Amino acid sequence: MNRAATQVLPSQHGVGYWTRQAAIVVSATIFVAICAHLTIPLAFTPVPLTLQNFAVLLVGVTLGSRRGFAALALYLMEGIAGLPVFNPMGPGGLAQILGPTGGFLMAYPLVAAVAGLISERGIRSFARTAVGCLLAELVLFAGGIGWLAVLTHSASLAMRYGFYWFVFAEIIKVMMAAGLSTGWRRAGKSQA
Repeated sequence: MNRAATQVLPSQHGVGYWTRQAAIVVSATIFVAICAHLTIPLAFTPVPLTLQNFAVLLVGVTLGSRRGFAALALYLMEGIAGLPVFNPMGPGGLAQILGPTGGFLMAYPLVAAVAGLISERGIRSFARTAVGCLLAELVLFAGGIGWLAVLTHSASLAMRYGFYWFVFAEIIKVMMAAGLSTGWRRAGKSQA
């Protein structure tokens, strides 16, 4: 093998860049964990109302698809390892992943990636970001309701537990995430 083929390509980013990226991803997991603790239990469903989904959307549209995915994958690993990052109404750890909210949790990295991917393509606007968040919500509910259907052995019960009671709140979360993200981008451009 010739020498040129065995050389390592020089990094275009230094240690400082990667340290900053890691800090951003870890900070995003902390934000999601804080929002997960803002929870309202509902007597008629094992799935609580929480700001966690809002945080996942905001992380996705703010950090983009790659860092958003990385942040939520790290968040899941933190929770499985036993850190108190999931909503406090559940058992925590791996048991929470296997419980009624597990499908939503397992979908989070993809939710952040979809929201980020759509919002980072083309002209960044409130409408594009909101569409990205809405499509990400479809991924979220597919994962959450699908998992509930497995646990309950009933698609209708899964819809009752994981969808109907949450639609209005999720629309508000989508609009809030899109509005905040768009506002931050505009504020950043005006200061530049």
